[in-house]
Amino acid sequence: MRKLRSHAWFGGLDKDGFIHRSWMKNQGHPDEMFDGRPVIGICNTASDLTPCNTHFRGLVEHVKRGVYEAGGFPVEFPVFSCGESNLRPTAMLFRNLASMDVEEAIRGNPIDGVVLLAGCDKTTPALLMGAASCDLPTILLSGGPMLNGHYRGRTIGSGTDVWKLSEDVRAGVITLGEFMAAENAMSRSPGHCMTMGTASTMASMAEALGVTLSENAAYPAVDARRARLAHLTGRRAVQMVVDDLRLSKILTPAAFANAIRVNGAIGGSTNAVVHLLAIAGRIGVDLTLEDWDRLGRDVPCLLDLMPSGRFLMEDFCYAGGLPALMSRIADLLDLDALTVSGQTVGQNIAAAQVFDDEVIRPRDRPLAAQGGIAVLRGNLAPGGAIIKPSAATPELMQHRGRAVVFEDIDDYKRRVDDPALAIDPSSVMVLKNCGPKGYPGMAEVGNMALPKKLLQQGIRDMVRISDARMSGTAFGTVVLHTAPEAAAGGPIALVRDGDLIELDVAGRRLHLAVDEAELTRRRAAWAAPEPAMGSGYQKLYVDHVLQADRGADLDFLVGCRGAAVPRESH
Repeated sequence: MRKLRSHAWFGGLDKDGFIHRSWMKNQGHPDEMFDGRPVIGICNTASDLTPCNTHFRGLVEHVKRGVYEAGGFPVEFPVFSCGESNLRPTAMLFRNLASMDVEEAIRGNPIDGVVLLAGCDKTTPALLMGAASCDLPTILLSGGPMLNGHYRGRTIGSGTDVWKLSEDVRAGVITLGEFMAAENAMSRSPGHCMTMGTASTMASMAEALGVTLSENAAYPAVDARRARLAHLTGRRAVQMVVDDLRLSKILTPAAFANAIRVNGAIGGSTNAVVHLLAIAGRIGVDLTLEDWDRLGRDVPCLLDLMPSGRFLMEDFCYAGGLPALMSRIADLLDLDALTVSGQTVGQNIAAAQVFDDEVIRPRDRPLAAQGGIAVLRGNLAPGGAIIKPSAATPELMQHRGRAVVFEDIDDYKRRVDDPALAIDPSSVMVLKNCGPKGYPGMAEVGNMALPKKLLQQGIRDMVRISDARMSGTAFGTVVLHTAPEAAAGGPIALVRDGDLIELDVAGRRLHLAVDEAELTRRRAAWAAPEPAMGSGYQKLYVDHVLQADRGADLDFLVGCRGAAVPRESH
């Protein structure tokens, strides 16, 4: 076999080779581990502060077994773990930081191939972004979703039912005690959100992109088949090094087109938009918002899964998982796209079967005729904004209403439940300064809770517009990722109370009905908000972050820098 990258560390018979081998041997590794066999780096995002990923400490052992079995040398290394449920001000602020950690750890160490252990929302894109900038043979393993939540005789889903139950408490439909009782019934096993939130979406995107083995997305975290898949992933990583099957051979334009179409068919999270744009930017694929609209627009949503539908990821698994769903839209996919299995997408899904037509619906009975992400443009969003039609109220998809404006998230929290707030069900709620620079980090606050006085009237949805994101578990007629953002001087910064806003999803239009002369006067009076922090990583982020329509990556991280062996350390 050819000399691998790790040979530059472990292959020398000089002082440097001595240092690299000797210090590694304090872990008990025998001489033959340094004989030129593939060194497989296992990038592990396990952390007690990332509940979705805590079980990776056990899962990684199955990966290592597979690596050893195939004749490789597994080396586990930790990276920054972006835990969605605990990390403030938002995990998205640190996605790019984690990707830098991954990239530099891979490039700076004796690694020939990589296994990425990802689960919680931002860990999947962060790991793929960092690995794409190195372009070594790389395979991803998701941690899997939690088991279904069960509460008082009904199934509840992570995130989705939190939003619903919270609104019910504020509306006086349920008691605070009932709300708190659900807390212990929702997250009842290891794993990530079992709704089609961002974690499940990105696990599905990774499988659709071809960077995981088949059936990666849906096996529950505690299912023995997840551990079996980990074993097979470790084994496969070694062969990928032998075959020099690099990420750039997998992450092609065809792979991204497949992922966008699959996202429509699963009713996937709007967060997939910024993440796939960022991953594409790292590997050198020209992917745009227009591609999202063009490729996903007419894809039917076939997966009846929260938040768009009724079921959860455990049900999706038993119904056949992602291969089964992909088989139902096979005519829309590029079946010749190569995957990490060494086979094509077509070969991977050839034997797939659907076992439950209620969960994975037939083409003639979709959950929504158009499941893709809709990209809106207009004078309010010249850089684009997005909405998830499958999670919106059909009657609000074409709407004209007067703006009720919140200058930032603190202003919203202060005033939203004020009985004197001048708002009615036809109003359009507008939230500013929550984008990449403004929050900072573009937090998941776009699905604003409705005013209590409207909830008490039975209102459960209104048009909401922001430069923020929303959780993949959330729902509603919510326009997101408005670009440019308010903190960058985008038109959303100029919206005032009472302005008329027109939303036309079918026409892909988002219009602020204010004449240009008035907008010019407002723009002259506008001043950029002071950043929350004037130094440290937050300053680096705010100074260099790209807008949402470009994936919100840092400008200096875009592109593939490869994994050339750095100069010696001694």
